[in-house]
Amino acid sequence: MSWLILVLAGLFEVAWAVGLKYTEGFTRLWPSLGTVAAMVISMWLLAIAMRDLPLGTAYAVWVGVGAVGTAILGIVLLGEPANPGRLISLGLILAGIIGLKLATPV
Repeated sequence: MSWLILVLAGLFEVAWAVGLKYTEGFTRLWPSLGTVAAMVISMWLLAIAMRDLPLGTAYAVWVGVGAVGTAILGIVLLGEPANPGRLISLGLILAGIIGLKLATPV
């Protein structure tokens, strides 16, 4: 269950990272409120997952899910480049996340 909570925390990290783009420097009310709410939920879920998972593993997976998800949404929503180097690098981060899952006994 901790792994599911951790992935969910990472997805909320994606939400707030992408949300930052739409806040326009926290000058737009509703995107700003949604972004702050996603930040709080993401941190709360990460803290819950860390009850059972090792600190280093939980944090690395949280950041990795956030980084990969945010980069993919940047490509899809914002027209950011999807060149082979970027996609391979995202694949390597994903491989690291999977490796951490497989190497963690919980």
